[in-house]
Amino acid sequence: MKEKLLVVEDEEKIARVLQLELEYEGYDVAIVHDGMEAWLNIQENDYHLFILDGMLPGLSGIELLRRIRREHKQAPVLMLTARDATVDKVTGLDQGADDYVTKPFDMEELLARIRVLLRRGGGSQSQGEETLSFADVEVNLPRREAKRAGEKLDLTPREYDLLIYLMEHPYHVLSREQLLDRVWGFDYAGETNVVDVYVRYLRQKLDKPFDSTYVQTVRGVGYVLKDEAE
Repeated sequence: MKEKLLVVEDEEKIARVLQLELEYEGYDVAIVHDGMEAWLNIQENDYHLFILDGMLPGLSGIELLRRIRREHKQAPVLMLTARDATVDKVTGLDQGADDYVTKPFDMEELLARIRVLLRRGGGSQSQGEETLSFADVEVNLPRREAKRAGEKLDLTPREYDLLIYLMEHPYHVLSREQLLDRVWGFDYAGETNVVDVYVRYLRQKLDKPFDSTYVQTVRGVGYVLKDEAE
């Protein structure tokens, strides 16, 4: 079965190029040019991945992203932005976007990022109640639901992916470069501080409300998930 993608882009020429390229790659593609029209479409249809322009009529891309995440739709979201400001990227990521591409973009790079996002968990989910656990932290992978001491953690998609990678490698010191490559899926050359930002976000939810800290800093190297009581 083809993976279904929704492209929300108000520039019709760009939208048409995206549609042709994505369909050539074998995806089932729907195109919408207005944010509000896209929101109505999303409520009636399921998609494996969303591609949202940041500036849209009707609803902005960021507001559309907020609504998608508010409805607990876990399909990956790739943001398109004409602005190369860090604040715009961070805002999108903080609201639940999984990745972003700045216009004008290279089509091969865009296609590669889409493949990474779909592999990471937006495509087909495995059957069953697969879980990961570490100390009192448990993650239900099919549901993308994380808990600590039985309390649900309200994580953004990026925070969730970061937690998963740390839990897959407990007691292993992971460098910022490793985390960028495995969690973000591509190289943020010169911007490794994004890892520090999201580790801080994760700690606020995973560690701060509880008695023990699991995400430890290894100065000059990176981070490690370990139980400080052990």
